[in-house]
Amino acid sequence: MADIDSPIHHGSHERAKFRAMTEGTQEDWSLISSEYMAFARDLPDRVLAHLKLLDGDFGGFPVDRLQHSLQTATRAHRDGRDEAYVVMALLHDIGDTLGTYNHPEVAASIIKPFVSEEIHWICQNHGAFQGHYYFHYVGMDRNIRERFRGNPYFDACAEFCEKYDQAAFDPDYQSEPLEFFEPMLRRVMARPINSMYAKLAEAE
Repeated sequence: MADIDSPIHHGSHERAKFRAMTEGTQEDWSLISSEYMAFARDLPDRVLAHLKLLDGDFGGFPVDRLQHSLQTATRAHRDGRDEAYVVMALLHDIGDTLGTYNHPEVAASIIKPFVSEEIHWICQNHGAFQGHYYFHYVGMDRNIRERFRGNPYFDACAEFCEKYDQAAFDPDYQSEPLEFFEPMLRRVMARPINSMYAKLAEAE
């Protein structure tokens, strides 16, 4: 496994020759495809490195954002959830750094190529469901999740928040470390199942 604290760089000394894509050749795109797949293989390293940016960021919560993520994933794992679900639980708040106003969508976009429609939906909408536990304290509508009532994944998302997400702020809870989840994340992200670029991975 790669050192998740190491800088991630990719790229050979070769470069495509075009100045606009209309000038591209088969040789150019064969080179770029090769570089793309090498870059794609390191996606788990980049995700893990970005997740570590949550370390030490409390934002007023009882635990920092990384510990919240680890605790959410640990609770899901100990409850017998499959690896894709646990990885979603681990990454559900990874968007906090760059998606301050839409963090669920950021996380959902990262995992979308690798998970089922249900798991993706849970991740994408967990913010509205999590709000049931606190929106009324910050001047928002705690029942905003009701707009999703009738969706086939409504209950699954409510369950994720109730059992794992909203419960994962306990400073005394003994979560598994990030390294425990690294092999799971690598397995889940090994090959896309929902992406227009999936054929590139299949050609490997």
